[in-house]
Amino acid sequence: MIRLGSLAGYPFEGPRLLAGWTPPATAAVYAIAYKPDPEAKPDKYAVIYVGHSDDLAKERFPFQHPRAHCWIKRAGSKFRVYICTYEAPGGNRSHREQIVRELAAIYQPRCNDQQFDQAWKDEWIGGTTASSPGLAKDPARPEGT
Repeated sequence: MIRLGSLAGYPFEGPRLLAGWTPPATAAVYAIAYKPDPEAKPDKYAVIYVGHSDDLAKERFPFQHPRAHCWIKRAGSKFRVYICTYEAPGGNRSHREQIVRELAAIYQPRCNDQQFDQAWKDEWIGGTTASSPGLAKDPARPEGT
């Protein structure tokens, strides 16, 4: 398990290597990640895409997803792409969409077409760094873009 999101975050399962993963037929939020420096920091991942699905089995995982080409390019190989999933308890589509917007605002994943700004200030609810020691923004993404 790994936590993503602001403050306490959401308990995501994974990260798992996407290349060997069989998606369950369930609704969930998912985050795609890679290891920017696997030699020096093997336990550190960078989020490069966030999304949600009504049925993960229909998302065309592992690599027929419409954004898979971006994931592979960013990670350098399809064997360096990881997935984390979160089945939001009682979460309907609008709740999953809200979680995706929050995660996109925090991690600014470069493979997402749509980006979101943070709608809060740190002094309102505390810092927005992930509570997990292993996930962060993609280091290649310039600040402010």
